[in-house]
Amino acid sequence: MELYYVITISDRDRAEILANIYQTAGTGMVLTKLGRGTATGEQLSSYGLDATEKAIVSTVADAEQTRQIFKLSKRRLFIDVPGNGVMMADSTQTGGKPAMDFSHELIMVIMNEGYSDTVMDAARSAGAGGGTVLHAKGTGRARAQKFFGVSLADEKDVVYIVAHADEKAAIMQ
Repeated sequence: MELYYVITISDRDRAEILANIYQTAGTGMVLTKLGRGTATGEQLSSYGLDATEKAIVSTVADAEQTRQIFKLSKRRLFIDVPGNGVMMADSTQTGGKPAMDFSHELIMVIMNEGYSDTVMDAARSAGAGGGTVLHAKGTGRARAQKFFGVSLADEKDVVYIVAHADEKAAIMQ
């Protein structure tokens, strides 16, 4: 059975609806993460948008559940209309061609906290339109420290950038 990692990035006020869509499709677990958009003021104004806080809703689904999630999201949230969010699915299998073909790919960058603007500046210079930043903590054993018996981990930023498949290599470089 082929499985997909399905991710939707949209405004936070749509997170509950998205989670409901994922569950309606029969997925077992839905993960919602909070982030912020990185589009510049110029980019936002050119599309008539305002800066908003983002929700990143994700799950693992089989091919039929993935199709249902896309169908319901288009119908209920108009996710295929610019300005309503971004939805993607990535095959969890290595090797072979996935059964569904998408024209965009997800680039995920993990860095020390405070470097997301530098990363986005570099990505924009290579053609990226924007990204979504999440705050995270690293949990690698080598870097973990203890303070009164509590493990402290380095603060991290995670940036999701959705790019046209043919632009991905240049943006990653």
